[in-house]
Amino acid sequence: MMKIVVTGGAGFIGSNLVEELARESGHDVVVLDNFHTGSIENLRAVKDKIKIIEAPCGALSKLNLSNVDVIFHFGIPSSSPMYKENPMLVGEAINDAIGIFEFARKSESKIIFASSSSLYSGLQPPHREDMEIKVADYYTEARLCIERIARLYNTLYQVSSIGLRFFSVYGFHEEAKGKYANIVSQFLWELKRGKTPTVYGDGNQTRDFIFAKDVVDAGIKAMNAMESDVHCDIFNVATGVETSFNDIVSLLNDFLGTDIRPHYLVNPIQNYVPRTLGDTTKAEKYLGFKYRYTLYAGLEELITYEEGKKE
Repeated sequence: MMKIVVTGGAGFIGSNLVEELARESGHDVVVLDNFHTGSIENLRAVKDKIKIIEAPCGALSKLNLSNVDVIFHFGIPSSSPMYKENPMLVGEAINDAIGIFEFARKSESKIIFASSSSLYSGLQPPHREDMEIKVADYYTEARLCIERIARLYNTLYQVSSIGLRFFSVYGFHEEAKGKYANIVSQFLWELKRGKTPTVYGDGNQTRDFIFAKDVVDAGIKAMNAMESDVHCDIFNVATGVETSFNDIVSLLNDFLGTDIRPHYLVNPIQNYVPRTLGDTTKAEKYLGFKYRYTLYAGLEELITYEEGKKE
């Protein structure tokens, strides 16, 4: 059993991870979250098995936590529009990450942190980890800088870390994210209410959609890999399959028994990414990670989960 800190552990991806760590693995799990886009409701199923601290992730170094084996640093603002609305988030995200790495340096903890497929903006798929990144906005600058900080702390202090470049993650516990939720959840919520989903552009843009349970599996496999021979690296967390927004709407209509067509608007974003498609070769080789949930299977579980909340 290990002592594990999860920053952003009440958020979307973080809470899915915490559930798995607490329920299946029996680890001593501490959640650190300021509840900006997280919710205590996300942790309801395991709240008696974990410790929850309401604080920003930058406060980790000020807390009296000892013998921390692993830090999952997922408490990083995770949507490009957040940074457009407040560019100061770039500095906050970077400084928080430095605080996490400083804590890890002093406590000899290992770090697994959330990065993003948004770093591949402007690059032709399939997207590989060895591509030269072209920073396209505030959000990608913050994430790329955190990746560089991870490398720096390994070079200077031998702090072990793995960065996971999440592609388009959908799944349970997205409600608190609201307008920042994945497009799958936004389309699902609108169709369930009988509303017309809005698509910017022609709907042929694609994303590599990956189910949250697979992302959790990638995180745990990364943690296990750090016990052997992976000490500072970056990995895609993807399926290697791309799906258009039009196909998502069609699939959701089929599941829900509805027939609501999207409303199309001109896309106002100049540097919009038309396609994402992750090369998963590296994660398969070094982490032993390969996705298990097809889009159909993931949507089926998500819709069953949404229906269960009514009961």
